[in-house]
Amino acid sequence: MLSEHNKVSVNIEDEMRKSYMDYAMSVIIGRALPDVRDGLKPVHRRVLFAMSELGNEWNKSYKKSARVVGDVIGKYHPHGDTAAYDTIVRMAQNFSLRYPLVDGQGNFGSVDGDSAAAMRYTEVRMSRLAGELLTDIDKETVEFGPNYDDSLREPLVLPCKFPNLLVNGSEGIAVGMATKIPPHNLGEVIDALIAVINDPSLPFEDLLGLIKGPDFPTAGFILGTEAIREAYSTGRGIVLMRARALVEKDRRTNREAIVVNEIPYQVNKARLIEKIADLVKEKKIEGISDLRDESDREGMRIVIELKKDSIPQVILNQLYKMTQMQTSFGIIMLAIVSGQPRVLTLREVLDRFLEHRKEIVTRRCIFELKKAEARAHILEGLKIALENLDEVIQIIKTSANAAEAKERLIARFSFSDIQAQSILEMRLHRLTGLEREKIIAEYNEILALIKRLKEILASEVEILQIIKGELLDIRERYADARRTEIIPKTGDLTLEDLIVEEDMVVTVSHSGYIKRNAVSLYRAQRRGGKGKTGMRPKEEDFVERLFIASTHSYILVFTDLGKVYWLKVHEIPQGGRASRGKAIVNLLQLSTGENVTTVLPVKEFVEGKYIITATQNGTVKKTELMSYANPRAGGIIALTIDEGDRLISARLTDGSMDILLASRNGKSIRFPETDARPMGRTARGVRGMMLEEDNHLIGMEVVSEVTSATLVTVTENGYGKRTNLDEYRVQSRGGKGIITIKTSERNGKVVDIKLVDEDSDLMFITDRGKVLRTGVAALSIIGRNTQGVRLMVLEPEERIVAVAKLAEKDEDDGDTEAEEESFEGGVEETEE
Repeated sequence: MLSEHNKVSVNIEDEMRKSYMDYAMSVIIGRALPDVRDGLKPVHRRVLFAMSELGNEWNKSYKKSARVVGDVIGKYHPHGDTAAYDTIVRMAQNFSLRYPLVDGQGNFGSVDGDSAAAMRYTEVRMSRLAGELLTDIDKETVEFGPNYDDSLREPLVLPCKFPNLLVNGSEGIAVGMATKIPPHNLGEVIDALIAVINDPSLPFEDLLGLIKGPDFPTAGFILGTEAIREAYSTGRGIVLMRARALVEKDRRTNREAIVVNEIPYQVNKARLIEKIADLVKEKKIEGISDLRDESDREGMRIVIELKKDSIPQVILNQLYKMTQMQTSFGIIMLAIVSGQPRVLTLREVLDRFLEHRKEIVTRRCIFELKKAEARAHILEGLKIALENLDEVIQIIKTSANAAEAKERLIARFSFSDIQAQSILEMRLHRLTGLEREKIIAEYNEILALIKRLKEILASEVEILQIIKGELLDIRERYADARRTEIIPKTGDLTLEDLIVEEDMVVTVSHSGYIKRNAVSLYRAQRRGGKGKTGMRPKEEDFVERLFIASTHSYILVFTDLGKVYWLKVHEIPQGGRASRGKAIVNLLQLSTGENVTTVLPVKEFVEGKYIITATQNGTVKKTELMSYANPRAGGIIALTIDEGDRLISARLTDGSMDILLASRNGKSIRFPETDARPMGRTARGVRGMMLEEDNHLIGMEVVSEVTSATLVTVTENGYGKRTNLDEYRVQSRGGKGIITIKTSERNGKVVDIKLVDEDSDLMFITDRGKVLRTGVAALSIIGRNTQGVRLMVLEPEERIVAVAKLAEKDEDDGDTEAEEESFEGGVEETEE
């Protein structure tokens, strides 16, 4: 019991403050935060050192985890076995550490959150890379301190030949502070270190070019570079991670499926799948028909099967927003520096590592120098003894005992005690000529080594070159390719970043149905074959457009109200070869009464390309393709249209083509597109053709300089003709034009014009729903100023209302007799 004079009065606030700070620093330094030099917390360091002391190295046999844990907690770590085993488990998980430090055998958990097997069931040894953390630890390179009971000594830091703090990262929550350092690519970090060695004033921008960003073991994407820049320049930042997904065609169900094969770092796969299932069950995400985990030892594979007509982009955006398929990683580069916690920039971390390595190399050289000098001292004595061999032997022979022999040798040759003892312990076989030469050679080598070590210690440049060589060796043996892909843009990831680019066959039917299929679905055929049907639509419908476009290509959709909408090819539903597809109007946000007039495929928006538009009132406008490069969901204005007017056609040109317009009253005009100067997107345009009051344009075609096509003109009463383009002379824009067909009482008004090739097929549609298909080859070429021939026999009061050029041949094509019969009533007229 304390006496009165031993009691000391203490302010409770001061005592609480002191005790709390002592506790906090104990947690910070002794448990929660890594050392900037080796990137390890004390428990990691103790585990690796215990495994090294146990001989549990990468090229030795595995040992029971329980054995290692026993050594760790018995010798060095004053905590429970759970803390030690959990550390070993994490260092063995290839989804937790970018470069695992423990080679485990057995169940060490999974990315699904499964726990590891008990330590009595698993076996471990150090990984080969972990051995590089302990290299030269026996050469007095690092300080040792007492263990928890002062019975053993343990290293306070490991020599660490590579920057483990950056390479494997670290996480920890201390008192009032936390650290969260992401893993990085070993090759990139070493390249940065070498660059810093070569140029100590290396600019920050050059450093960013070498270390592009974190490299997570589970791969995936990092969106944006600004957060990376901020984290590396200030020590704090938040990076956005996203899963990697591909859109595939499910062979089992023949539907599109989203396949996730890489997820963000530290995301639990099983919980992610459960969350997606819950969202589908709660109807927060619609369009998913099935969800499967097909992961195996080959890799991760989460299959999200979509319902028919579901758009993958919409589903993906919902998944990114509502699940951990997109999440963030908050970077806090906090580490222990000289016994104190500090937030470090990227350059400071690299500099601290280099300082550590310089100290390690220096201490190693000092150790090796001491050892070499000690050996040189002994060899020097042996050399003197060999030069005076007979006298040395005589002294030893005439001495009463070893002590007397040592004293006499020291007195005679001024040997040190160690030299004299080495001479006495030398075996007789070392006196042979060959062995004597070996001693002299070893002595000369030791002297050269001593000289070299002194040169290294005297020059920081030499030390840095040694560090550089060691880093290059580590990179050559252990570096691998980057796993996490960094996307510079910070906005929403488009589907192009998630799907493989491939060519697709896109078909558009006359009634506005669109679909896409892989090119491989259309098998190669011999010339003259019947072809393959790309669509089996309803009876009165047919394929009007067919083109090949990449999944990353654009489809520009123009409407009669003068607006243009965007579709990406990958957004178009993929259906079977004989399927109908989906109505274009259901893929666009069209206004009431707005109708699609033209569909144009565009590979990419580039300079030197133009869009020519024509309205029924005779206005044409030429606009640079680049003006349409910024899509909006609700479309944009393609041109300003006056009230009562409407857009009838749009064509893509190269700036050097001719424009051919045709009117309802049988007139046409051909003029070079250079007559129409490029205008802004919202401009009205210029007059393309002067029209009478009761007249309007019904069609537009663009003609290249070299073409073998002919022009087919069709009238409402079922008559028409095919004419060479040479007969349509080039005129100035804005004229009344020339006759393309007589619009007599027999013919009626013109319905449409089409540029056709010899093997083209045309489809005529009447106001009573009748459809006739005919081959262009059966229609002879006649002059421009004629009435033409009968193309289709019509009922009284029946009229042709539309003409379309077929994009492909049907499999049952070949009924030429029926096609020829459609021309029997036609009588070729002569020119007037």
